[in-house]
Amino acid sequence: MEIYTNSDGGVIFKKYSLMGGLGDFVGQMCDTLNKTTGRMAIITDRDACLAVSGAGKRELTDRPLSQAMEQIMEGRSIYQYQEGDDPQPVIEGNNRYRVACAAPILAEGDVLGCVLFAGTEEELSTTDTEYKLVQTISGFLGRHMES
Repeated sequence: MEIYTNSDGGVIFKKYSLMGGLGDFVGQMCDTLNKTTGRMAIITDRDACLAVSGAGKRELTDRPLSQAMEQIMEGRSIYQYQEGDDPQPVIEGNNRYRVACAAPILAEGDVLGCVLFAGTEEELSTTDTEYKLVQTISGFLGRHMES
């Protein structure tokens, strides 16, 4: 738990996030993924979208994750949308952007967040390269958090 004060002297409590300390780093990583693939790239902690690069940046950044995203992370395996699946929303209360491919970030057995590509329902199919990218980046971030 982090404790802050606002300009009026009020106290603000905020849940601590290990991933939150990597703001600029994960932002640059999302930008690189977006420029490389042309896809909307997102890196989350367990609660919200920390970094977003692409069309939905303003709508998704710092917004709470959907129940579906929480289940993907708890499953501890890579999710990839398949034709005929029910598209999973990225955040609560907004069904515009759905998960195309997602890999949980694991460090010392704990789920810290997720790396994913997202898009509208028409943009959910992914390539093997995109699958490998989210897998590789999530593994890299997990190892980075362990050291």
